[in-house]
Amino acid sequence: MNHISLQKSVAEKIKALYAISRELEQLFPGRHYTPDGHMIGSIGEALAASWYGLELFEASAKTHDAKAPDGRLVQIKATQIDRVALSSKPDWLLVLKIHPDGTFTEEYNGPGKLAWDHCGKMQKNGQRAISLGALRKLQAEVPVDKRLQQSV
Repeated sequence: MNHISLQKSVAEKIKALYAISRELEQLFPGRHYTPDGHMIGSIGEALAASWYGLELFEASAKTHDAKAPDGRLVQIKATQIDRVALSSKPDWLLVLKIHPDGTFTEEYNGPGKLAWDHCGKMQKNGQRAISLGALRKLQAEVPVDKRLQQSV
């Protein structure tokens, strides 16, 4: 399957997940069926692999989730809220915000050290949070030609 077909297939399936979520919420008002936790992380990894041509590692690999075509080790973070948390400093960090319609936006695509150096204090759970707003500002420091490129 070529990258464009893979991208479309992944995008369609994720949009279907969110459509089903909305249908369940309409059937059972007051209940929420939004993907979260491991599921949103896996959705982010699938989107990143299909859009950026990344080779995913085994689930729950330490620090890095994938290898880029140029050999960079990449940690992928996906969120539906306004922040992410890091538990270690990755070589490269890709942060995607997943929207309720199943689409996503790239919030950060840059060196892990740059993001790590701007995270908050280590919390009791061993993670350091950073807002998407802060990541977007940091991304402005990363030259476009150095970022992971979307596959076509």
